[in-house]
Amino acid sequence: MLRPAFSLCVYCGSRPGDDPAQLAAAETLGRWIGRHGGRLVYGGGNTGLMGAVANACLDAGGTVLGIIPQALVEREWAHQGCTELCVVETMHERKRLMAEHADAFLALAGGIGTFEEFFEAWTWKQLGYHDKPIGLLNVAGYYDPLLAFLKASVAQGYMSEAQMALIHDGDQPAELARRLIEAAGFTTARDLDQI
Repeated sequence: MLRPAFSLCVYCGSRPGDDPAQLAAAETLGRWIGRHGGRLVYGGGNTGLMGAVANACLDAGGTVLGIIPQALVEREWAHQGCTELCVVETMHERKRLMAEHADAFLALAGGIGTFEEFFEAWTWKQLGYHDKPIGLLNVAGYYDPLLAFLKASVAQGYMSEAQMALIHDGDQPAELARRLIEAAGFTTARDLDQI
């Protein structure tokens, strides 16, 4: 098997949510990764946005590394079609392996698990545990309230502008993925971003 051009770790919901735009964004992102010869690194689920991004990546010729704790295999219906499915014992091990195998991180819409993973990757970056780009895909304004809250934290002196600047955000999956991968030091074919 050829080595992937890059590895993008995606955090997203195991539920599809109520807005079809979020599902479409997950599929667009998966296709973008696959068409650019990349590897999706994600939580190994077969449902919701997780399943959508994985299926789209595989359908577009990409590879998928799913990492899922044993306790969640039944609850999340582990994606047996992953190029590689790694079953681990704990959530801590899952997150550690996802981070180790990623060149960049991107959070899509999701719930408490997505939030926790995104904040941990961001915290690790600002503490210097890694220097990988981090993105927040804000489709249909999903993350507007969160971004407003974070800016309020800066305004009140609990965070710095430098910490906020560590996050790449945008509402177009392909464009944001391209920015992250290029920030990680890889070259992508920009003409494919329109597909």
